[in-house]
Amino acid sequence: MFVRVSRLTVAVTLVGCALSVADRSAIAQATTAKSPVTRQAAITSAISRSPQATLAAADTASAAANVLVARQFENPILGTSFTQSAPQQHFTLDIPLDPWWIRSPRVAAADAARAASRFRFAFATRSIGFNADTAYTRAQLTVARSRLSARTSRDADSLLVLARVRRDAGDASELDVELAAVFAGQSRNAASADSIATQSAALTLQTIMGISTDSAHIVVTDSLMLETPESTPLPSAAVTPLLVDAASRDVAAAESRVLTERRRRFGAPSLSVGFENINPGGPNGPLASAGLSFPLPLFNRNGAAVMSARAELLRAEAQLALTRLSTSAAVVATTRDAEAARARALRSSQLVASADRIAALSLLAYREGASTLMLVLEAQRAARETLGQYLDDVAASRTATSLLRLLTTLAPDSRP
Repeated sequence: MFVRVSRLTVAVTLVGCALSVADRSAIAQATTAKSPVTRQAAITSAISRSPQATLAAADTASAAANVLVARQFENPILGTSFTQSAPQQHFTLDIPLDPWWIRSPRVAAADAARAASRFRFAFATRSIGFNADTAYTRAQLTVARSRLSARTSRDADSLLVLARVRRDAGDASELDVELAAVFAGQSRNAASADSIATQSAALTLQTIMGISTDSAHIVVTDSLMLETPESTPLPSAAVTPLLVDAASRDVAAAESRVLTERRRRFGAPSLSVGFENINPGGPNGPLASAGLSFPLPLFNRNGAAVMSARAELLRAEAQLALTRLSTSAAVVATTRDAEAARARALRSSQLVASADRIAALSLLAYREGASTLMLVLEAQRAARETLGQYLDDVAASRTATSLLRLLTTLAPDSRP
């Protein structure tokens, strides 16, 4: 019996060592062929190369230009004329006036629109960062699952070798060998599928980062670990979300436009100054002239523009109410998901060590002839599913926390 157990131990050890060397060689080749990328580097690359950030920056630049347009003064108009009647030469300079009661709300509307565009730019930037963060977490999850599947496949191959050795020694049946072969084949298929999923996740992350996707060029370096509440506290729901701030600025801009159009009913006056020359039979030298002109609201009192501005105000108010409701509901749901995912991950973390120990003890018991193959297979499946559930819960916790941070945290006032 001692000789038989020694043969089993040596066979299993040789297979495990050979597979470990092969795995280490493959990992080393993959690591040298790909560029390591951290989570922060992925987020920075996505923000700097994303077309969405460029579009948001263009909108912000357009809003800033509209502020300059609202603040500028109209150019004066120089007019000249010649008549046969004295005085014969006429020179006038018409200066459009911009009264404060029209200028002030017009500039306020442009300023509010620029503030709204800045908030949307900040939200767009954070959304890009959230997408990159989520893709990075997904890549971490696939890498961890691939390693788990590879380890399970190695254990299944070792178990298959052990079953064959025991069958040859007369301690196991052909049924045990067939069951071990089926388990090993399923484990290899799962490892292959997880490897493909790892490549797909890397390509998705490259797409978000703005890197060519003809092949996988990167490898994630950060480990997938459960964040502690002390290091990453959940954001406060009392903070006004970015989209609500932007919608509030839209309402303020619409109110200023309504006020502007109302005050434009009587139009803006203009100042005219000039001089007249060549006055035969009259006083010599240039004759000064000056005047004011006021538009009369006889045919047009700007009613259509006021109605349009009021409609835009109603739309902005409705959009603000809708944004508040949807954002509040999303914050509540995401907070619940983040807390539930963290609780599940904490419970799963307590089961991982126990499941691994049960799988190791069942394999040892089978090697010593004190257990059946079915118990070993069940223990291996339980350990794999427990660790896989833990990885899923950790990834879900990180994603939910990141989404909650996006929905509730204000970004600094940064210009693109």
